[in-house]
Amino acid sequence: QVQLVESGGGLVQPGGSLRLSCAASRNIFGAYGGAWYRQAPGKQREFVARISGGGGTAYTDSVKGRFTISRDNTRNTMYLQMNTLKPEDTAVYYCSAADIYAYWGQGTQVIVSS
Repeated sequence: QVQLVESGGGLVQPGGSLRLSCAASRNIFGAYGGAWYRQAPGKQREFVARISGGGGTAYTDSVKGRFTISRDNTRNTMYLQMNTLKPEDTAVYYCSAADIYAYWGQGTQVIVSS
């Protein structure tokens, strides 16, 4: 079993930045990679970004050039740096990882509003 705990969400003005963190109870990100998803009110959960075990990254089109996914294997932590935030980025953000099981965090709320 792996526990994932997100942090770093909050209220930010349009154009601002936030960095989300996802702390794992063991080193799963370095071995298997991880991903960020988000769910806006009234919408389905959607993929945001992922990082592979080898370090390769991928992003959904709407965040390319604004968001950066990274990880620190020494801290068993994955990050999502979010810049130039827009109101449409408002959502609950979840981190995820998988070995033979899939693991999800509890989510952290991001609100982009003036």
